[in-house]
Amino acid sequence: MKSIYRGLIVAVSGPSGVGKGTVLAKVEELLEKANPGSVGHSISVTTRAPRGQEKDGVEYYFRTTEQFEQMIADGKIVEYDKYVDNYYGTPSEPLDEMLSKGQDVLFDITIEGSLALNRKFDTDTVTIFILPPSMEELENRLRGRGTETEEKVQKRLEQARNEIKRAGEFEYIITNDDLDRAAGDILAIITAEKLKASKNISAVEELL
Repeated sequence: MKSIYRGLIVAVSGPSGVGKGTVLAKVEELLEKANPGSVGHSISVTTRAPRGQEKDGVEYYFRTTEQFEQMIADGKIVEYDKYVDNYYGTPSEPLDEMLSKGQDVLFDITIEGSLALNRKFDTDTVTIFILPPSMEELENRLRGRGTETEEKVQKRLEQARNEIKRAGEFEYIITNDDLDRAAGDILAIITAEKLKASKNISAVEELL
């Protein structure tokens, strides 16, 4: 069944170890179960070379540095960053196409990335910040990975404190103390956003 709603960008941020990826995977699972094909997937643009069997338009859109910088200049990149001399960014045109089809696009993204998406797509974007139940629990999760040195754990905790201070810049704040509840909270936010009067005024006009 074709959606009567334009899709929504769900931009989720939070400190490392808070469980953003796990929560969003659960949200996607529930959305797809209720309405198969309702979730779109944003493919990033990068200037790095393809690896192995990677194909343009599948894993990434592969572009030269000159092409990428031209896309920035043309306003075709919503947000981007640079790692090891290579650009990585979110292209706006495929994203807009998915939204037009009624597909929701979920992002596990940095604070700056969330805010950039909100600036570019405004009414199509909802920003959500995920908090840990406590700093002690966050520290336990980071240590539980077994991949971090003590120095890295302390750096991540300090970064987490700085990121949490910016939670007020987001439209919604949820606490990930239970996976199912956190995923349910995000689903409730998506539903509420789509039922806003501003997004359904055309239905009112059709009735009249």
